[in-house]
Amino acid sequence: MSIRAVVWDIDDTIFDYTAADRAGMRGHLAAEGLLDGYESVEQALALWRRITDVQWARFSAGETDWQGQRRQRVRVFLDEPLNDAEADAWFDRYVAHYEAAWTLFPDVLPVLDALAASHRHAVLSNSSLLVQDGKLRVLGVRDRFEAVLCAAELGVSKPAAEAFHAACDALGLLPHQVAYVGDHPEIDGRGAADAGLLSFWIDRGGAHTADERGPAGPRRIASLAELPAILGADSRFGAPSTFG
Repeated sequence: MSIRAVVWDIDDTIFDYTAADRAGMRGHLAAEGLLDGYESVEQALALWRRITDVQWARFSAGETDWQGQRRQRVRVFLDEPLNDAEADAWFDRYVAHYEAAWTLFPDVLPVLDALAASHRHAVLSNSSLLVQDGKLRVLGVRDRFEAVLCAAELGVSKPAAEAFHAACDALGLLPHQVAYVGDHPEIDGRGAADAGLLSFWIDRGGAHTADERGPAGPRRIASLAELPAILGADSRFGAPSTFG
């Protein structure tokens, strides 16, 4: 059966999260007078991301709520016992710098245009609807997607099959009628494949070494520009990836 819809991850798939995160953290640390406390922005970002991963895991396990994981990220990062209002204010100031750096990857709009007439589109993200719906509106692409589903509201996150199936249900389609595109080889690539979707793992710029095998199931692509030819072939065995 043909692929009738594409479900998209957002961060580092259509939205250049990594670049925005770096620029936002640099601006925020400079404004807060904290930049000199680190050898580099990369060092500060690495710490921030490690803390984010830990707190996100707590959120995914139901140990804290959405706002709670944000507040704890700030407290751990600063190593200060801030109250809720102080932690919220610090995080809001960071977000302002981060949002100023938001941008789509250059291959996104051409591919959405190329697939607009042939495929339906939705979003599935391990974030919250408040964050991601707003992000898509600021980036000018919210109207490209029929549905935006996020883990905070679903109560289940990728790579659980239930998350991917919720996206299929929102479109009224079966998993084998839906393709999924995401940047993480396990959470996105393997998760979508195991859930029965046609899975595309985008490895922009060959971030993973050439001799590293991708997870079983997902098709590894280097650019979203590969998708129209593959999906247009109406086959799970369409045009080969540039990775070979």
